[in-house]
Amino acid sequence: MEILALPLDPRQGYLLSLLNGVLDVPALATLLNVDESQVAILLEQLVTLGAVEAEGPGHQAECPAAGAKLESEKAPDSEDDGQADRHASRTHEASQRQLFEQYLHARPIHQRVVQARVAVEPDLSAWCFDPTAEVIRAVLENPRLGNVHARLIATHHRTVAGLEVLGARAAFVNDDGVRRALLQNPLLPPGLYRRLWSPRRLQEQYLVAISREVPEQVRAMARDLLRTSFHQRTGEERAELILTTEGRCLATLVGITIDGHTTALLCRRTYSSTLLIQNIARWSAAPPQLIAHLRRQDVVKRNATLRQLLERHPNAS
Repeated sequence: MEILALPLDPRQGYLLSLLNGVLDVPALATLLNVDESQVAILLEQLVTLGAVEAEGPGHQAECPAAGAKLESEKAPDSEDDGQADRHASRTHEASQRQLFEQYLHARPIHQRVVQARVAVEPDLSAWCFDPTAEVIRAVLENPRLGNVHARLIATHHRTVAGLEVLGARAAFVNDDGVRRALLQNPLLPPGLYRRLWSPRRLQEQYLVAISREVPEQVRAMARDLLRTSFHQRTGEERAELILTTEGRCLATLVGITIDGHTTALLCRRTYSSTLLIQNIARWSAAPPQLIAHLRRQDVVKRNATLRQLLERHPNAS
């Protein structure tokens, strides 16, 4: 049965997302902030709806929650397990969003701010879907907030002001999951991107600039930062970027020159990669010393196409 198609209310959906065969009823009651009797009622409702099944009467009597198992988790192989985890995660987020839209969103903003600041689960996760920066600021002041909530905000929030507030919290933006979510958010502010990625190596900046998993506006920010950072880094790091990308990065660095130290490092190497040589030959800013060094390489002497490319370069002597 497709779990997302079931008529679950937000609390049933949230409970369903917590069932992992390990948490018992008292633990679930703590997470849900309800009595154990209410958890038992919710579990019975999930069984009735067909969302979970009991593995046996004896086991259920000892630990009802541990006996409940998501249908999507029955597949034995690792690929199906991964799909089940992603499905459970989507179910979890859907229930949190539903809780916000049905029960929290209609409240006045001043009331939402007050409640978000002191909320517990499942309301705390639901507040992460609020579209206003004021409420997100209150959520980030909640002492119960963790990286999971920060990832929800980074993924779903769509105001520059709200994302800037999140970006000011170093404990959260240092989390890899939060950083990935911010990169995929089309409203990621340019200033926040520069603060987070300026200290990173050129290679990491380049990977963002060519990633197909991030929006084009984020790739554009990454390209601009890469061009700026390239001027500021050491010759060793500049040479490393050119070599490790086999010159692919040079398409992003059109019009940018390299200094004598970087040129000397590149001229010390023996070249065997035709792709690297082609990319340097097509780079109009390649210095004359590097072009001359490439023309002396054995792979170039044996390859007429590479020889012609280098001979036609504007800096060829």
